[in-house]
Amino acid sequence: MKIVIVGCGKVGTSIATELNAEGHEIVVIDINHTAVTRLSDSIDAMGIEGNGATYETLDEAGARNADLVIAAAAKDEVNLYTCLMARACGCKNTIARVRNPEYTNDLYRVKDILGLSMFINPEMTAAGEISRLLRFSGALEIDSFSKGQVELIKVQVPENSLIAGRAISKIDILRGKVRICTVERGDEVFIPNGDFVIQSGDRVSVVSKPEIAAKFFRKASLNIGRSRDAIILGGGKISYYLAQRLLKAGISVKIIEQNAERCAELSETLHDAVIIHGDCMDQDLLLSEGIEHADGVVALMDYDEENILISMYIRNVSTAKIITKVNNAHFDMILDQLQLECVINPKKIAGEYIARYIRAVQNSLGSNVETLYRLHEDRVEALEFRVKKTSRVTNIPIAQLSLRDDLQIICIARKGKIILPTGADSILPDDSVVVITKHKGLSDLDDILSRR
Repeated sequence: MKIVIVGCGKVGTSIATELNAEGHEIVVIDINHTAVTRLSDSIDAMGIEGNGATYETLDEAGARNADLVIAAAAKDEVNLYTCLMARACGCKNTIARVRNPEYTNDLYRVKDILGLSMFINPEMTAAGEISRLLRFSGALEIDSFSKGQVELIKVQVPENSLIAGRAISKIDILRGKVRICTVERGDEVFIPNGDFVIQSGDRVSVVSKPEIAAKFFRKASLNIGRSRDAIILGGGKISYYLAQRLLKAGISVKIIEQNAERCAELSETLHDAVIIHGDCMDQDLLLSEGIEHADGVVALMDYDEENILISMYIRNVSTAKIITKVNNAHFDMILDQLQLECVINPKKIAGEYIARYIRAVQNSLGSNVETLYRLHEDRVEALEFRVKKTSRVTNIPIAQLSLRDDLQIICIARKGKIILPTGADSILPDDSVVVITKHKGLSDLDDILSRR
């Protein structure tokens, strides 16, 4: 695909690097000569110095023939205007980076009018990733589906678990509300049927609503953990979004922020959070606020170096799950050596989300794939389909469908309701269906049927 990226800052660079690695033809635009040159040289792409929000510059970049224009400049208003102008140039697909929470909350009203294929808020996206890790602190990996209504949570099965040594069809815990959809055993990955026997040491991926999953893990003696309280170091945008999510999940939140004005803003908008005015690097302050007893600590200060250093200190005084924000990709080699528990790069996450969307567009060949996820080191794909009226799989009980081997229908979203289907359920037109499979390149929901 030919993709034009407007903005060569951290987000634009992360997106361009991610998409270039997947073989797309990239053109980058920025008003800053140095930024354009640095990025275009690093990924061997065409670079254009100019205002990417103007018709003339977009036309020079080939927007009229591009498959996608991504607006990732510093200002939300510029990004939205860029997408409008890209549409005027003839580009049918546009993505805008939008950081202002007020815009983010309202964009769904005008998404179609603006012609946006997608909009992404890197800070909000990062907050979502962090909140999932804190809600299930013992999880090995967490992915979300159906706009966050369902989650795929990977855990390791201990010897004392109630599901160890049992066939999946014999596991009665919360039947119909939880589904085991993949099992890793050694170097092998299985998409199990009902006869598959779970063993201790297996890494199983369970799909369910978040609140139901917590009950399942508890009853199955799977030590998934759950943070009851969290201390957030720094009061920026990610902290605001994260606090909102954690409070909604019933987790107590304390934010430490050095800027008094920002503390006042957070106090006005986050009524149930405790806001502390102080230096996050002050070890005495951290101890006095109970850092050693916290279930979760998230370092979200402005400077990577401070986040790294304070995380190393907290590791020595607390058993909390520690999540560290690091924006600079050049620190990756150092971070591996430091063995920090969990590192989050908001810019990289934004790039991965956009790349995931583009994979789905490319994979679908114009059909009905909405999103595509690659799991288990790309050995398994999870595809989310929008069901067409003409599909051959509709209005037939799933048990009567001749499905491919190594494939499961794991979730159906219907009019806001989530269904974990049994053989008696049927797929209906306009449903959203999530399929997990070891087969690559499915381009239509009908491809789930066996060719025999």
